[in-house]
Amino acid sequence: MSRMIVRANALCGVMAWLMALPAAAQDDFERPPISYGATPPRNAIEALQSRLDSGAARLEHDERTGYLASVLAALDVPISSQTLVFSKTSLQQARISPRNPRALYFNDDVYIGYVRSGEVVEVSVADPALGAVFYTLSQAPAEKPRFIRESDDCLQCHGSSQTRGVPGHVVRSVYPDSAGQPIFAAGSHRIDHTSPVKDRWGGWYVTGKAGSGSHLGNAVYRRDPGAESTEMRGLARLDLAPDDRFDADGYLAATSDIVALSVLAHQASAHNVLTRAGFDVRTALHREAALNRELGEPADRRWPSTDTVLAAAAESLMASFLFCDEPPLEGPLEGTTKFAAEFKARGPADASGRSLRDLDLDCRLLKHPCSYLIYTASFDSLPAELRARFWRRMDEVLSGRDDARTYAHLSAADRRAIREILVDTKPEARAMLAGDPREQ
Repeated sequence: MSRMIVRANALCGVMAWLMALPAAAQDDFERPPISYGATPPRNAIEALQSRLDSGAARLEHDERTGYLASVLAALDVPISSQTLVFSKTSLQQARISPRNPRALYFNDDVYIGYVRSGEVVEVSVADPALGAVFYTLSQAPAEKPRFIRESDDCLQCHGSSQTRGVPGHVVRSVYPDSAGQPIFAAGSHRIDHTSPVKDRWGGWYVTGKAGSGSHLGNAVYRRDPGAESTEMRGLARLDLAPDDRFDADGYLAATSDIVALSVLAHQASAHNVLTRAGFDVRTALHREAALNRELGEPADRRWPSTDTVLAAAAESLMASFLFCDEPPLEGPLEGTTKFAAEFKARGPADASGRSLRDLDLDCRLLKHPCSYLIYTASFDSLPAELRARFWRRMDEVLSGRDDARTYAHLSAADRRAIREILVDTKPEARAMLAGDPREQ
């Protein structure tokens, strides 16, 4: 009888632990199995630092931009991805203003921040196990430059509700005053693929055209909430050539491409979804293993609470990766740089030349609305149980067996094209989606 009571108490205690998962504190990632701060990162920055330490790579210092151009080249980050944000909403905010914006560059895994006359280059990288990991690189010339991992200061903003409670990225649209200070009384918008264009890019420069729609970029506001000033309206054009309000000297380009901004809005959010899903499932599996050990159950016993977490995580990935709730564009987006062409060229493409990087830009961001982040190490490093659940759901949606309203934005042609591209370009998808959906 006492054995049964002990077993019941153990069951109640650990089940309570499992059930608390969705409401877990946002710093749970500092505990096992994530152990964010204590776990050595393995990512593109660590790989570059290893090459620098061994002498296999070097960073060249430029008098105007420091290590910026060399870092971008070493990490294969295109200059055309440059976007410019002039709101005081980041690490070196004291130096940032409409006349001295922060430049942001990115590829699929790495984000590089640069402020003219700033002391450091800022780096955020998608680590397959840890989510976003943050570094700084001193802009002072050095014999052996070193990326320094940062945590506490960065995580105040980059490990909060703004990032789904995991180490992640934030793209915000604010109402800045003439100094770049956000007018918080006027509100703000967290930007992702579901954000209408009219709410995007407050506090950012935007070069290019947004069809017939309007956006919040290129403008500053008076301290009266919502009262717009015309001070910056002259910068709403195809480039940011030097004038009396903004001097592009000391930047790698005079643009803040609208297409790059639109890709960034999806990608930064999708990285956060990937991290949240992975953390939730890894934590659920860790707790399930503890429960099975405590109760003497087989190691592979699957508890309903873990299934619930798996289902929720897979569905969140589906919603992000398939661009659910993406509002239609109000006309074509037209960029001002080579970004769109360079983005597409990164592939991969199927035998017909189609790619998940094919841009639409007339009605929506992507021609085939499935995220290219499906090819990244961050996706491939998700727990096997989660990836299996994700691919089952993809099969149901792309085959048309799931025709729920959630996925009504995907036409039959969209579903067929996405399926064929994935089968042709991703081995794991080939194994899970290769059957003829008409026979299922």
